[in-house]
Amino acid sequence: MAGRKRKATESANQPNKMWGTSSSSSSYHHHGSTSGGARRRGGSSSSSRKEGGSSSGRASSSAIDEAAALKLFEDISDQEDPNVANMEGISTLCEQLGIDPLEDVRVLVLLWKMGAAKKPAEICKEEWMQGCNNLRVDSIDKFKALLPSLDIGFLDREDFKDFYKFCFQFNRQGTHKTLEKDLVIALLPICLSGGRVPSERLQSFCEFLETTKDESYSKITLDQWRSFLDFCYEVEDLATYDESSSAWPVLIDEYVEFMEKKAKDGKKK
Repeated sequence: MAGRKRKATESANQPNKMWGTSSSSSSYHHHGSTSGGARRRGGSSSSSRKEGGSSSGRASSSAIDEAAALKLFEDISDQEDPNVANMEGISTLCEQLGIDPLEDVRVLVLLWKMGAAKKPAEICKEEWMQGCNNLRVDSIDKFKALLPSLDIGFLDREDFKDFYKFCFQFNRQGTHKTLEKDLVIALLPICLSGGRVPSERLQSFCEFLETTKDESYSKITLDQWRSFLDFCYEVEDLATYDESSSAWPVLIDEYVEFMEKKAKDGKKK
Protein backbone atom coordinates (compact mmCIF):
# COMPACT_ATOMS: atom_id res chain seq x y z
CA MET A 1 0.00 0.00 0.00
CA ALA A 2 2.89 2.35 0.65
CA GLY A 3 3.58 2.89 -3.04
CA ARG A 4 0.25 4.54 -3.82
CA LYS A 5 0.09 8.30 -4.23
CA ARG A 6 -1.83 10.18 -1.57
CA LYS A 7 -3.66 13.44 -2.00
CA ALA A 8 -3.31 16.11 0.64
CA THR A 9 -6.04 16.29 3.25
CA GLU A 10 -7.57 19.44 4.67
CA SER A 11 -6.21 21.30 7.64
CA ALA A 12 -7.40 20.15 11.05
CA ASN A 13 -10.68 21.45 12.34
CA GLN A 14 -12.66 21.20 15.56
CA PRO A 15 -15.17 18.32 15.68
CA ASN A 16 -18.89 18.94 15.88
CA LYS A 17 -19.91 19.77 19.42
CA MET A 18 -23.21 17.91 19.29
CA TRP A 19 -22.75 14.42 17.90
CA GLY A 20 -19.56 12.61 18.76
CA THR A 21 -18.81 14.37 22.05
CA SER A 22 -20.25 11.74 24.35
CA SER A 23 -18.32 8.71 25.58
CA SER A 24 -19.20 6.85 22.39
CA SER A 25 -16.85 9.06 20.39
CA SER A 26 -13.75 7.57 21.99
CA SER A 27 -14.47 4.01 20.91
CA TYR A 28 -17.25 2.13 19.17
CA HIS A 29 -16.90 -0.67 21.68
CA HIS A 30 -17.76 1.55 24.63
CA HIS A 31 -21.24 2.02 24.21
CA GLY A 32 -21.19 19.48 -1.98
CA SER A 33 -19.20 16.52 -3.64
CA THR A 34 -15.97 15.66 -1.91
CA SER A 35 -14.68 12.69 -3.83
CA GLY A 36 -11.43 14.44 -4.68
CA GLY A 37 -9.78 13.48 -1.39
CA ALA A 38 -10.47 9.74 -1.67
CA ARG A 39 -7.94 7.46 -3.36
CA ARG A 40 -9.21 4.85 -5.81
CA ARG A 41 -7.57 1.99 -7.62
CA GLY A 42 -9.75 2.42 -10.69
CA GLY A 43 -13.24 3.06 -12.00
CA SER A 44 -15.72 5.55 -10.59
CA SER A 45 -17.36 5.88 -7.21
CA SER A 46 -20.27 3.60 -6.49
CA SER A 47 -21.72 6.61 -4.72
CA SER A 48 -21.80 8.57 -7.97
CA ARG A 49 -24.69 6.49 -9.21
CA LYS A 50 -27.91 8.43 -9.39
CA GLU A 51 -29.91 8.16 -6.17
CA GLY A 52 -33.67 8.13 -6.03
CA GLY A 53 -35.85 10.97 -4.79
CA SER A 54 -34.63 12.84 -1.75
CA SER A 55 -36.62 13.01 1.47
CA SER A 56 -39.81 11.72 -0.07
CA GLY A 57 -41.15 11.27 3.45
CA ARG A 58 -41.75 14.98 3.72
CA ALA A 59 -45.38 15.97 3.90
CA SER A 60 -47.00 18.43 1.54
CA SER A 61 -47.61 22.00 2.71
CA SER A 62 -50.63 22.56 4.94
CA ALA A 63 -52.06 25.26 7.18
CA ILE A 64 -50.47 25.60 10.62
CA ASP A 65 -50.38 28.30 13.28
CA GLU A 66 -47.35 30.07 11.83
CA ALA A 67 -47.10 32.48 14.74
CA ALA A 68 -46.82 29.54 17.12
CA ALA A 69 -44.25 27.83 14.90
CA LEU A 70 -42.24 31.05 14.72
CA LYS A 71 -42.35 31.39 18.50
CA LEU A 72 -40.86 27.89 18.83
CA PHE A 73 -38.03 28.93 16.55
CA GLU A 74 -37.42 32.17 18.43
CA ASP A 75 -37.11 30.16 21.65
CA ILE A 76 -34.16 28.18 20.24
CA SER A 77 -32.60 30.75 17.89
CA ASP A 78 -29.14 32.18 18.38
CA GLN A 79 -29.03 35.44 20.37
CA GLU A 80 -26.50 37.00 18.03
CA ASP A 81 -28.22 35.81 14.85
CA PRO A 82 -31.97 35.32 15.42
CA ASN A 83 -32.36 33.93 11.90
CA VAL A 84 -30.62 30.65 12.76
CA ALA A 85 -30.82 27.96 15.43
CA ASN A 86 -27.39 26.44 16.01
CA MET A 87 -26.37 23.31 17.89
CA GLU A 88 -27.11 24.87 21.26
CA GLY A 89 -30.64 25.74 20.17
CA ILE A 90 -31.16 22.30 18.64
CA SER A 91 -30.05 20.75 21.95
CA THR A 92 -32.63 22.90 23.71
CA LEU A 93 -35.31 21.60 21.35
CA CYS A 94 -34.20 18.04 22.11
CA GLU A 95 -34.57 18.70 25.83
CA GLN A 96 -38.11 19.96 25.22
CA LEU A 97 -38.86 16.80 23.24
CA GLY A 98 -37.28 14.53 25.85
CA ILE A 99 -34.69 13.01 23.51
CA ASP A 100 -30.90 12.77 23.76
CA PRO A 101 -29.21 15.18 21.33
CA LEU A 102 -25.99 13.14 21.45
CA GLU A 103 -27.30 9.63 20.84
CA ASP A 104 -30.83 9.70 19.39
CA VAL A 105 -30.84 9.35 15.60
CA ARG A 106 -34.34 10.86 15.47
CA VAL A 107 -32.76 14.29 16.00
CA LEU A 108 -30.99 13.93 12.67
CA VAL A 109 -34.06 12.49 10.95
CA LEU A 110 -36.11 15.46 12.15
CA LEU A 111 -33.55 17.98 10.88
CA TRP A 112 -33.37 16.13 7.55
CA LYS A 113 -37.14 16.22 7.17
CA MET A 114 -37.20 19.88 8.21
CA GLY A 115 -34.83 20.57 5.31
CA ALA A 116 -31.85 21.87 7.32
CA ALA A 117 -29.43 21.98 4.39
CA LYS A 118 -28.20 25.53 3.77
CA LYS A 119 -25.35 25.38 6.27
CA PRO A 120 -23.90 22.64 8.48
CA ALA A 121 -24.83 22.41 12.15
CA GLU A 122 -27.81 24.77 12.03
CA ILE A 123 -31.31 25.33 10.75
CA CYS A 124 -32.38 28.74 9.52
CA LYS A 125 -35.74 30.41 10.07
CA GLU A 126 -36.87 29.84 6.47
CA GLU A 127 -36.05 26.12 6.68
CA TRP A 128 -37.78 25.86 10.05
CA MET A 129 -41.01 27.46 8.87
CA GLN A 130 -41.08 25.41 5.66
CA GLY A 131 -40.35 22.28 7.65
CA CYS A 132 -43.13 23.01 10.13
CA ASN A 133 -45.55 23.45 7.23
CA ASN A 134 -44.38 20.24 5.55
CA LEU A 135 -44.64 18.21 8.76
CA ARG A 136 -47.75 20.04 10.04
CA VAL A 137 -46.27 20.90 13.42
CA ASP A 138 -46.56 24.14 15.38
CA SER A 139 -46.21 23.03 19.02
CA ILE A 140 -43.94 20.91 21.19
CA ASP A 141 -46.79 18.43 21.66
CA LYS A 142 -47.10 18.00 17.90
CA PHE A 143 -43.34 17.52 17.60
CA LYS A 144 -43.53 14.86 20.31
CA ALA A 145 -46.37 13.13 18.46
CA LEU A 146 -44.12 13.09 15.39
CA LEU A 147 -41.27 11.24 17.12
CA PRO A 148 -42.43 7.65 16.44
CA SER A 149 -42.52 8.38 12.69
CA LEU A 150 -38.87 9.49 12.79
CA ASP A 151 -37.63 5.93 13.25
CA ILE A 152 -35.19 5.22 10.41
CA GLY A 153 -36.87 1.85 9.91
CA PHE A 154 -39.63 3.71 8.04
CA LEU A 155 -37.19 4.92 5.36
CA ASP A 156 -36.79 2.90 2.18
CA ARG A 157 -33.29 2.30 0.87
CA GLU A 158 -33.10 5.33 -1.43
CA ASP A 159 -34.50 7.73 1.16
CA PHE A 160 -32.13 6.29 3.73
CA LYS A 161 -29.16 6.89 1.43
CA ASP A 162 -30.26 10.51 1.12
CA PHE A 163 -30.59 10.78 4.91
CA TYR A 164 -27.19 9.12 5.38
CA LYS A 165 -25.60 11.71 3.07
CA PHE A 166 -27.33 14.46 5.07
CA CYS A 167 -25.79 13.13 8.29
CA PHE A 168 -22.34 13.76 6.83
CA GLN A 169 -23.16 17.18 5.41
CA PHE A 170 -24.89 18.45 8.53
CA ASN A 171 -21.97 17.49 10.76
CA ARG A 172 -19.33 19.28 8.70
CA GLN A 173 -17.64 22.37 10.10
CA GLY A 174 -18.17 25.53 8.07
CA THR A 175 -16.77 25.16 4.56
CA HIS A 176 -14.72 22.06 5.37
CA LYS A 177 -15.63 19.07 3.23
CA THR A 178 -14.39 16.26 5.47
CA LEU A 179 -15.23 14.87 8.91
CA GLU A 180 -12.68 14.05 11.58
CA LYS A 181 -12.15 10.29 11.88
CA ASP A 182 -13.19 10.24 15.55
CA LEU A 183 -16.47 11.94 14.70
CA VAL A 184 -17.12 9.39 11.95
CA ILE A 185 -16.50 6.54 14.41
CA ALA A 186 -19.08 8.11 16.73
CA LEU A 187 -21.62 8.91 14.00
CA LEU A 188 -21.69 5.61 12.14
CA PRO A 189 -23.31 3.57 14.95
CA ILE A 190 -25.92 6.31 15.39
CA CYS A 191 -26.74 6.74 11.69
CA LEU A 192 -26.68 2.99 10.93
CA SER A 193 -28.62 1.85 13.98
CA GLY A 194 -31.50 -0.58 13.65
CA GLY A 195 -29.80 -3.16 11.47
CA ARG A 196 -29.27 -1.10 8.32
CA VAL A 197 -25.93 -2.88 7.95
CA PRO A 198 -24.72 -6.04 9.69
CA SER A 199 -23.54 -5.19 13.20
CA GLU A 200 -20.29 -7.14 12.70
CA ARG A 201 -19.51 -5.14 9.54
CA LEU A 202 -20.19 -1.86 11.31
CA GLN A 203 -18.17 -2.80 14.37
CA SER A 204 -15.20 -4.07 12.37
CA PHE A 205 -15.13 -1.00 10.13
CA CYS A 206 -15.09 1.28 13.17
CA GLU A 207 -12.33 -0.88 14.63
CA PHE A 208 -10.36 -0.52 11.39
CA LEU A 209 -10.69 3.27 11.50
CA GLU A 210 -9.68 3.33 15.16
CA THR A 211 -6.58 1.23 14.71
CA THR A 212 -5.24 2.40 11.33
CA LYS A 213 -2.08 4.46 11.50
CA ASP A 214 -2.66 5.85 8.01
CA GLU A 215 -2.78 9.63 8.40
CA SER A 216 -4.70 10.00 5.15
CA TYR A 217 -7.69 8.58 7.03
CA SER A 218 -7.56 11.12 9.85
CA LYS A 219 -10.30 12.85 7.86
CA ILE A 220 -13.05 11.10 5.92
CA THR A 221 -14.55 12.43 2.70
CA LEU A 222 -18.20 12.29 1.68
CA ASP A 223 -17.26 9.83 -1.07
CA GLN A 224 -15.68 7.48 1.48
CA TRP A 225 -18.63 7.92 3.85
CA ARG A 226 -21.19 7.06 1.20
CA SER A 227 -19.11 4.24 -0.25
CA PHE A 228 -19.12 2.35 3.04
CA LEU A 229 -22.92 2.11 2.97
CA ASP A 230 -22.95 1.13 -0.71
CA PHE A 231 -20.27 -1.45 -0.01
CA CYS A 232 -22.37 -2.98 2.78
CA TYR A 233 -25.35 -3.18 0.43
CA GLU A 234 -23.45 -4.63 -2.52
CA VAL A 235 -20.84 -6.90 -0.94
CA GLU A 236 -22.51 -9.08 1.66
CA ASP A 237 -19.71 -11.66 1.77
CA LEU A 238 -16.16 -10.32 1.95
CA ALA A 239 -14.90 -13.62 0.50
CA THR A 240 -16.38 -12.60 -2.86
CA TYR A 241 -14.54 -9.27 -2.90
CA ASP A 242 -12.15 -8.98 -5.85
CA GLU A 243 -9.58 -6.30 -5.13
CA SER A 244 -8.04 -6.54 -8.61
CA SER A 245 -11.23 -5.26 -10.23
CA SER A 246 -12.26 -3.02 -7.37
CA ALA A 247 -13.70 0.41 -8.15
CA TRP A 248 -14.19 1.24 -4.48
CA PRO A 249 -12.12 3.87 -2.66
CA VAL A 250 -8.80 2.50 -1.42
CA LEU A 251 -10.19 2.91 2.10
CA ILE A 252 -12.53 0.00 1.36
CA ASP A 253 -9.72 -2.11 -0.12
CA GLU A 254 -7.65 -1.58 2.99
CA TYR A 255 -10.60 -2.39 5.24
CA VAL A 256 -11.00 -5.73 3.44
CA GLU A 257 -7.27 -6.40 3.84
CA PHE A 258 -7.62 -5.59 7.54
CA MET A 259 -10.41 -8.16 7.83
CA GLU A 260 -8.45 -10.80 5.90
CA LYS A 261 -5.45 -10.34 8.18
CA LYS A 262 -7.70 -10.51 11.23
CA ALA A 263 -9.18 -13.80 9.98
CA LYS A 264 -5.72 -15.28 9.32
CA ASP A 265 -4.49 -14.23 12.76
CA GLY A 266 -7.56 -15.83 14.28
CA LYS A 267 -6.80 -19.16 12.58
CA LYS A 268 -3.25 -19.17 13.94
CA LYS A 269 -4.50 -19.04 17.52
